[in-house]
Amino acid sequence: MHELTGGCRCGNLSVRVELGREPKEYGPRACDCDFCSELGAAYVSDPAGSLWIQIKDAGATARLRQGDRLIDCLVCRRCGVLVGALYQDGEQSFGVVNAWVVGKRETFGDSVPVSPKKLAADEKTARWRQLWFSRVSVETVA
Repeated sequence: MHELTGGCRCGNLSVRVELGREPKEYGPRACDCDFCSELGAAYVSDPAGSLWIQIKDAGATARLRQGDRLIDCLVCRRCGVLVGALYQDGEQSFGVVNAWVVGKRETFGDSVPVSPKKLAADEKTARWRQLWFSRVSVETVA
């Protein structure tokens, strides 16, 4: 496994991912929706990997509903960084990380444009279950 760490600029949200392959083998998915485009997000995930998100101040963390209001995008209210997104399917959590909080552009392969807004809600959730991290931990620490 290949471990990468990072987080938002102010340190409120910390992220750690484990990827099954070299980071260069992942092409961050650059979502073309207005929200992700405005924040400059491109996402990396690995269904065989793991995602940990640690929140220092829950009050300074926004969980913004996106994707037909099916996912929570985690954004730091202090520095404005979008660190990732979470999808809950019953008891199972799925997650994705904004590649730019755990690496630089040269860390990963070329970005790949994606257009989830063209997909129906059930197509989106099927895609998330297939591509996103399925071992996800989100914890708030004091």
